This record gives sequence, C-alpha cells and structure tokens, in this order.
Amino acid sequence: MRRAHTVDQVRAAEAELMAKLPDGTLMQRAATGLAVAISNFIGFTYGARIVLLIGSGDNGGDALYAGTHLARRGAKVSAVLLSDKYHREGLAALLAAGGRVADGGEAAARAIAVADVVVDGIVGIGGRPGLKPEALAAVKVAEEHQVPIIAVDMPSGVDVDTGEIPEEHVKAALTVTFGTHKICHLIDPAATACGPVHLVEIGLDLPPAAVESLQDPDVRALYPTPTAESDKYSRGVLGLMAGSTQYPGAAVIATSGALAGPIGMLRYVGPDTVAAAVRAQHPEVVAGEGRVQAWAIGSGLGDELDIDKIRELLDAEEPVLLDADGLKALDDSGDRTNVLITPHAGELARLLGVERHQVEAERLKHARQAAERFDVTVLLKGSTTVMVAPDGQTRVNTNAGAWLATAGAGDVLAGLTGALLAGGLSPLDAAAAGAYLHAAAANLASNGGPVTAMQVAANVADATRQVLLEE
Repeated sequence: MRRAHTVDQVRAAEAELMAKLPDGTLMQRAATGLAVAISNFIGFTYGARIVLLIGSGDNGGDALYAGTHLARRGAKVSAVLLSDKYHREGLAALLAAGGRVADGGEAAARAIAVADVVVDGIVGIGGRPGLKPEALAAVKVAEEHQVPIIAVDMPSGVDVDTGEIPEEHVKAALTVTFGTHKICHLIDPAATACGPVHLVEIGLDLPPAAVESLQDPDVRALYPTPTAESDKYSRGVLGLMAGSTQYPGAAVIATSGALAGPIGMLRYVGPDTVAAAVRAQHPEVVAGEGRVQAWAIGSGLGDELDIDKIRELLDAEEPVLLDADGLKALDDSGDRTNVLITPHAGELARLLGVERHQVEAERLKHARQAAERFDVTVLLKGSTTVMVAPDGQTRVNTNAGAWLATAGAGDVLAGLTGALLAGGLSPLDAAAAGAYLHAAAANLASNGGPVTAMQVAANVADATRQVLLEE
C-alpha cells in the first residue's frame, strides 16, 4: 500500500521526531537520501554539473546539504539563490565543500543551460501554488535547454494537498520525497508533473493516511477467492443491465469484463436482441431477472434508460454500480451508501452542475463533493483514478497506461467492478481492486501499443492470476 499524508500530518510527525533528535538530524537524513537519488539519476557524480535552485523553505536546506555531499565527491555544484531567506548553514556547508553561488540572472542562466541536472529546492511543502518571477525564469531556462529537473519533496508550484496545478509549476523528471508520499504525488494533474517518485524513509511516525493506493499484495488480500466448498451462487451472482438496441456492444463488452471477475454467474437483463448477442459471445450467461448479490447498471443504455426501474434497484438492499447512462437516475435522496458510481470527468461535471475542465483540474475536490452530496462511493475515471467513499476515505489508482483511453474500456471496468461487488467487496474495495486489475489487464494486453476494450477484458483473468500467484 502506498500512503499519502497531508502537509499538516507530515509537519506534526516531523515536529514530534525532531524533538527527540539532535538539531539538524532530520534534514541530514533527507539530504543524504536526496544526494544518492541525484547521483543515481545522473549515473555518475565526479564532474557532474549540478545546479540547485534554492528558495526559503526547508527543501532548500535539503538541496544545499545534498549538494554538499555531492560536491565532496567531485561534483561541480552551483546554487542559485532565489530568496534572501535561504538556509545559511546549508549554504556555508556547500561553499566549504567547494560549491559556489551563481550570482545574477546571466550567471545563473549560463550554469543552468550546461547543467546535467537542476534540483528544485524552491519551496517547501507549505508553499502556495505558482512560482515567483525569478524562480519561473530559472525553470524556463532548464526547460529551454532540456535539462532534467529533480524536485525536492514535490515540484514547486503544485498544490500539495489537492494535486491541483492552478498556476505555473515545475515539471520534474524525478521527485524525491521524504517520510511518506504526499497527495500531489498520486493525484493528477500534479502527479504527472512529479514524474517518478522516489521515497526516502526518515523515521516518521504517521497517523492513518489521507489517501491510499493499492499494490499487488493489497489486491491479493482483498480478492474474493473461492474455496473448495464454493458453488456458483456463493461465489456471487451479478445482475447486469447494460446495452440497448442502440448500443448492443456495450452489453457484450461489460459482460466480458464481469465474467473475468470472481463471480459464479451473470444474469443479463435487457432487450431480447441484445441478450441474444450477449449469449452468442458468452453462452454461460443467464438472460432474465432473478436473485443477485449486486447490480451493474448503465453502460450503453442510451434511449432505453428506465430511470424508475433503476431507482427501484437503488432502494433495494443489493449494492449497485451505476455507470454511464445509469448515472442519470442518481439523485440525492435516501441512503445510497451501497451505491458505487463510475463517472468520467464529463459525467461527474453534469452531476455536480460544473464544467468538465473544473473537474479535470480539481479531481479530488469534485470526487469528494459528489461522495458527500449523493452519499455514494465515487470512482472518477481518468489518468489517475480517484475513489472516495461517503465517509471521505480516499484511494487512488495510478497504474493505468495511456493506451487504456479507448472506447468500451469503461464498460469493461463496470462489469469487472460489479463482479467484485457481487463477490462481497465493499463499494470502495471493489472500486480500488477493479481499477487496479483493469489497468493491469490493459498493460498486459497493450505491451506498449494500441489496445481494444475486448482485448483488455480478455486479459483480466491473466492479470488477476499474476496478482494472486505473486508472493
């Protein structure tokens, strides 16, 4: 499990630890880890040209002490001071180790232009979004000359606690963080600006995380694996209401995703012609209503959407996944804690009465708003999938590749996640495990190239098998 904490949580844990350690110990731990990461990123140290962008926060101190370690090993380290409140002890240590200060705009620009790497120590985790003109100018020089930037803790300019990037910011080739991940490392659009994130342990004692991201062992522990005594009913029966004469393929695709999950039976409810198409592809499917453990509703319903029928199911005891057209039946009345919705940004924008670009820019904020307003678990699809339960518990999925953005992929996710609901998982656990396995299947099917929704569905079983068998 990857865990991300808020700025306040990190600061409180750091203060508690610093009270037990000699002055400067925590910064030295961070600086040592940062120096190793920088050296590993470049691939060499002796003779490496490293420029440190230094602001007023503790991240500037981390960067200066890391630069000191590297200068002692033969690196050519220059510091560009972007604030009068820089860490003076750190700068003194760098100068004593043979580093230098690149004074003035021209000297700084020349140093950056020929550097092997630039280190972003502009602001600390408490910094506000955006960059001051001097810092922005230095970052632009690095970008113009294609010099990679390593961010200390997070790329300066992003919003640490939300993952938002409302203003100019650093775009890092690597982010080195300390003690724990921060929310901006996991949630887009800031997560993309972070690049790969390297975590340096510094001994923090942290409370429960604000955001979690599942990994293989977590999915393996959650997955409803059958036992020798299981039968098709005890494994779970999913009711699927998807597809229409307008979009019959949605039913076939969603069925393919569902049957790749843990369920023992799928009941398809829909037009006879669509049911025939589903059974032609999957003869094991039972057409018609009957007892189910969960419902997956909405993919491709089009003009045949029956809002009254869906609302009747929302008020029943079985958990319900609402996708695509099914979201039109959602209202904010009644107890909906057994409901999981799976919108993309445009669909969530319509539910909340905002513009799509607002949801894309503030993914965590709007997912939380929807979970609270409708009393449901929200799975907001996107480059990083954000999942929020009604109580605010939040998870993020980050293993999806860009090729997964293809027609029908959401139908596969709806079927698979519905199957996990029918298998007995809570809406949040089903959402997190479903998003993880869906992305893993896409990566397996794609192998770095284009992929179709049916290819994703065809690889769900193999992706699941790899997760379940890996130890």
